[in-house]
Amino acid sequence: MQEPKPEQPKSSNVRYFRRLEAAAYVRSSYGFPCSPRWLAKLAVIGGGPIFRKAGKTPLYTPADLDAWAQSRIGAPRKSTSMTA
Repeated sequence: MQEPKPEQPKSSNVRYFRRLEAAAYVRSSYGFPCSPRWLAKLAVIGGGPIFRKAGKTPLYTPADLDAWAQSRIGAPRKSTSMTA
């Protein structure tokens, strides 16, 4: 009788971006300014996108960048004097 093989972890095919690529993704996808230095600052003070680390390297997923960028976009307004 054969022993069952242990299940192999499924590859998730998730693309991870380094800060340079993450900033370029936000700029090209959403059209607002984003730089690697700004993402680094937000990683320290808070308020930035969720990230993971591989050793010392911070990594961002497109889904986390999308959620963060969309949360920064305000509601539609007809005038600059309107409050959110």
